[in-house]
Amino acid sequence: MENSHSGSRPLDVICLGRAAVDLYGEQIGSRLEDMSSFAKYIGGSSGNIACGTARLGLKSAMLTRVGDEHMGRFVREQLAREGVDTSYVVTDKERLTGLVILGIKDQETFPLIFYRNDCADMALDSSDFTPEFIASSKSLLITGTHLSTEQTYATCQTAIAAAKAAGTKVILDIDYRPVLWGLTGHGDGETRFISSSSVSSHLQSVLPDLDLLVGTEEEIHIAGGSTDTITALKTIRTLTNATIVLKLGPLGCTVLDADIPDHSDEFEVFTGVRVDVLNVLGAGDAFLSGFLRGWLRDESNQASCTYANACGALVVSRHGCTPAIPSSEELDYYIEHAASIPRPDLDNELNYLHRVTTRSQPEWQEICGLAFDHRKQFLEMATEMGADPERIHKLKQLLISAVKTGAENNGVSDSIGVLIDDTYGQDALNEVTGNGWWIARPVELPSSRPLELEGGHSIGDRLKNWPQEHVVKCLVFYHTADQHELRLRQERQLAELFQACCMSGHELLLEIIPPAGSEQNDDTLADALTRLYNLGIRPDWWKLPAMPAAAWEKVSAVIKNRSPHCRGVVMLGLDAPLDELTVCFRQSAGFDICKGFTVGRTLFGAPSRQWFAGEINDQQFIDAVAANYSQLVAAWRSSRTEQV
Repeated sequence: MENSHSGSRPLDVICLGRAAVDLYGEQIGSRLEDMSSFAKYIGGSSGNIACGTARLGLKSAMLTRVGDEHMGRFVREQLAREGVDTSYVVTDKERLTGLVILGIKDQETFPLIFYRNDCADMALDSSDFTPEFIASSKSLLITGTHLSTEQTYATCQTAIAAAKAAGTKVILDIDYRPVLWGLTGHGDGETRFISSSSVSSHLQSVLPDLDLLVGTEEEIHIAGGSTDTITALKTIRTLTNATIVLKLGPLGCTVLDADIPDHSDEFEVFTGVRVDVLNVLGAGDAFLSGFLRGWLRDESNQASCTYANACGALVVSRHGCTPAIPSSEELDYYIEHAASIPRPDLDNELNYLHRVTTRSQPEWQEICGLAFDHRKQFLEMATEMGADPERIHKLKQLLISAVKTGAENNGVSDSIGVLIDDTYGQDALNEVTGNGWWIARPVELPSSRPLELEGGHSIGDRLKNWPQEHVVKCLVFYHTADQHELRLRQERQLAELFQACCMSGHELLLEIIPPAGSEQNDDTLADALTRLYNLGIRPDWWKLPAMPAAAWEKVSAVIKNRSPHCRGVVMLGLDAPLDELTVCFRQSAGFDICKGFTVGRTLFGAPSRQWFAGEINDQQFIDAVAANYSQLVAAWRSSRTEQV
């Protein structure tokens, strides 16, 4: 018997339950006592499933509470970034958002501590939602933890009643955590099963209202009140006609739509691909996300289980819960190629797809950027004008004000971009971070050829200190006709930088400038990009010089063919006059890969010299740069309007 739905509803699934913050220990193989650093992810079984189903193309919503604090805002914002409807994520001003601290010791040991005493999501109340909201979804998913207290049990019963009245399917993920039912000490969050007749009777009270029940063998045992799987299943079947999905770990799963057979040998087992296990935490949430991708779209049990098993396999091979869940494109690729991918964690194409299809940063349709990441040039200007180089720090903060003024004057506040260094611009970086701007910062040693990175060879360590929203920008003077040893040395450096960004999660912008005096034609930049793609270097962004339309056509074709998930190209200025850049903008018109510009000295060069020399004050400097920025924005917008 397969699931069916009537009518059209705006939501596929409402996930009621835990939404928390996971603090994952980064040292694999270490005791939790010895962890020295942690990665922060959204967590909680319901939160994981809401994000997982959204990644897989379903329209999901979260029904929960979060605290009125930083972690609560993180959960709300991350849900929204994942595409989850947060209209019914309620802010609880009295309670804190739940936390989990967890680690990976080995393939069998995953220590974790729940910090959930009187946490926000366990205060979810029937007044936090309406029957109309429940009726707007094809399904309501509840996880077992929210049946564990009188308060949340009553809330779940209200939601279930609304679902039954509206014809909304009711799903229970048993999600049995003995510690959350008060059956173990706080330090024993890892234990997955303790028999309890009280828990069994509590779970059984909701079974008659279910359309789908999902659990591991241990979870079926607690729901059925027996440690014998067949006995437990038969008890469950006497209480519900729901479809039962029994997860069998590495063996796969089975779907029981009708009577329970007398022996497990009679199960129709849907097997998955075996993979090396890094982390089982979150695998069940990924499994259910995959299953719902099929079940809520009326696909066969075979298809639904294929999605589910593949999602589980991918997550057990990765760090984290929600971050490890695949996107639709990634999942489909893995299912098609699973037989040839014995180690998903080591497969370059799969990991690339995961990286580019689960980005947390927004898509940018336009970037009007002011680039003032220059270090050498500002130092030269200050020296030339007889100014103290320490004044460069203040000048870069004034440039932030100029960008704001210019953006407000031109209505491009949603398209602001800046390139800022941390040598002189750390205060400016701190000011703009978190404001929703596109922000990039350089890593190259200025004017180095062959390319050298600031801070030597420890770029990965350096990126650990960078906010995730900062794009890593690297300028390289590069030509495919460079002397062989020089070219290989630069390519090795770029490959290492790309891998560091893949590990850290930062987006990468490569700025390619053919070296002075090199032969250039319409193929030069397209050839350079092709060579780097051939080496497996696939940056998120390119920053390229102006070029004629014929060259744009070649570059655009290379990017769309070799890296369709590339964010785009931004044009650099090279201190060209404004009227010359206006012509360059027109040449790029019609090529949607070109998302905008990041121009610097053209806009701030002359005003900076005047400011260093004391010829103009702070406000005059701001006004002058803002006027130049406004003029360039107008030229950019005009070039796009003319093309249309």
